[in-house]
Amino acid sequence: MSKSRFVFDKFAKLLEQGMMNYKDLSDELINILKSKRDDVIFKMKLASKEEVEILNKRIDQLEKKIENLSSNRKSKKTKKVKKS
Repeated sequence: MSKSRFVFDKFAKLLEQGMMNYKDLSDELINILKSKRDDVIFKMKLASKEEVEILNKRIDQLEKKIENLSSNRKSKKTKKVKKS
């Protein structure tokens, strides 16, 4: 009876280590894939959401300035100079 118990214990320990190794392997694989994804995103030079919002605000401000300058230019009439 003790020999069969010994065999079962060894077999259970082997299965337990196998499951732990599988879980560690899957976690390591996920970490590798995440790091590869981050590398690809970095190489693509994608902007974050905050950066995009800041750039949109700057563009809006520049568009307003352009509109103001163009409206000022239209409102000013050119004066004709008399030729002598």
